[in-house]
Amino acid sequence: MIVLKTERELQIMREACKISAKALQLVGNAVEPGVTTAELDALAEKFIRSCGAIPNFKNYEGYPATACISINNEVIHGIPSNKRKICAGDIVSVDLGAKFGGYHGDNAATFACGDISEEAKRLMEVTKQSLYEGIAAALPGSRIGDISYAVQRYVEERGFSVVRDFVGHGIGTEMHEPPEVPNFGTPGRGIRLLPGMTIAIEPMVNAGKHGVAVQPDGWTVLTRDGSLSAHFEHTIVITRDGPKIMTEA
Repeated sequence: MIVLKTERELQIMREACKISAKALQLVGNAVEPGVTTAELDALAEKFIRSCGAIPNFKNYEGYPATACISINNEVIHGIPSNKRKICAGDIVSVDLGAKFGGYHGDNAATFACGDISEEAKRLMEVTKQSLYEGIAAALPGSRIGDISYAVQRYVEERGFSVVRDFVGHGIGTEMHEPPEVPNFGTPGRGIRLLPGMTIAIEPMVNAGKHGVAVQPDGWTVLTRDGSLSAHFEHTIVITRDGPKIMTEA
C-alpha cells in the first residue's frame, strides 16, 4: 500500500533526510587515499547518532554496517572493512540513511579519490545528471514509468547501461515501501504519482553492460564485465508544485 504523507509527517521526514544528507556529505569529504572503508563507516554512524537519529541500514536484513561503500566495479552494498583502503584514482559509491522520529531518509553519491580517469569522470557526471532527469519527470499526475524512462534514455543515449536487478523505492516509516522505482521502463506506465508520495530515485549505472553479480558475502554486487559503476540517489516528495528533493545538506 502506498501511503501519502501529511505535512506533519513530511516535517519529520525532512529532518531524517537532512541528517542523511549531511552524513553523506561528511563521508564524501573524508574520501582520500589510505582511509579505510570502516573508518568512513564509523564517521557516518557517529554523526547520525549525534543527531539523535539511528543508522537505518545497520542490521537491516542482517546488513552489518551504517553505510554501503562500493569501490570501482562494485555497484552497491559493499561492506565496510578495516582491511579495505581507498586508493588514489578510485571512485567510491556511498549509500546511507538515517531514521528520525519514526521516518527514514536515504541517499547515495559517488565520490572521486584524487585524480580519476576520464571514463570515470564521465560515468559519474552522466549518472548524477540521470538522477536529476528522473526527478524532473516526477510530476504530479505522471507515472513511475516516466521517471524510469527519463533515467534510462539519458544514460543509454550516452553509451552507458542502467542496472536492472536493483531499483529505487518508496520510503517513509519503512525504508523500503511501495512503489518500486526502476531506472528503466516505458513512459505512461505504472503507478500514478500523487502529492504526498515520497520515493527514493537511485540510478545505478555501469560503464559497460548492465549485468551484475552478487558476491559470496551475500551483499556486495559487482558488474559482471568488470566495468566501473556509479550510484546517485535522492529521497524526494511529490507536491502539487512538482518534485522536491528532501535529501539536501
